[in-house]
Amino acid sequence: MTLSLEIDGAVATLSIDRPAKRNAISFEMWSALPGLLGSVATDDDVRALVVRGTDHFSAGADISEFAALRADPDGARRYGAAVHAGERAIATLPKPTIAAVRGVCVGGGCEIALACDFRIAAEDARFGITPAKLGIVYSATSTKHLVDAVGPAWARQILFTGELLDAATALRIGLVNELCADPVARANELATTMASRAQVSVRGAKMIIARITAGHFDEDDSVHALYEASVRSDDYAEGVRAFLEKRPPRF
Repeated sequence: MTLSLEIDGAVATLSIDRPAKRNAISFEMWSALPGLLGSVATDDDVRALVVRGTDHFSAGADISEFAALRADPDGARRYGAAVHAGERAIATLPKPTIAAVRGVCVGGGCEIALACDFRIAAEDARFGITPAKLGIVYSATSTKHLVDAVGPAWARQILFTGELLDAATALRIGLVNELCADPVARANELATTMASRAQVSVRGAKMIIARITAGHFDEDDSVHALYEASVRSDDYAEGVRAFLEKRPPRF
């Protein structure tokens, strides 16, 4: 297996570890993501996830497999279903997710990074989505993530040209949140901060942001249920008590 999951306190780290292939993602790796992320989702002690590579984040899908696994429409559908399930496992995780990006973050690697809530990058990072170089139509779900991050004009440029963007451009257009010398350290710092906050607030915010980006702007019963759950939560009781006692809350 060329994916590994480690847990340190409240923060889990998913590592893409295939340096000989610049962390290209095989069909087996795509297929393993739902199980790995499922274990994070059900572990109540884990409150945030960092996704990282080794020397590079990821050069994308392992194209050397395409001749065998995507040789016809049926094979392409099976392969696409595995990629979609892996991407959805990250995007729908009910806990904050942060991609820590060094080096290349291209194709399926960028798809994974965009599935995360945040992207922290080193100044040497390079980003691109390259289906136009392969004769592939990028999935609608992942295209939406790209449009949500950078807007339709830049999404067109990225997808129509397949060109790579440097880190400064990625920051300017909103593809990444921050640039720093050590993205893994910064990602862990952010993850630790979020893990220390009221989880009823963090997860409620994640759910509402997901609704808004999906085009649901009304406050229906499910949203009101989030509000009610927060008021009834131990987090709310502790937050108010800590404020009145003039001390940091212990969530």
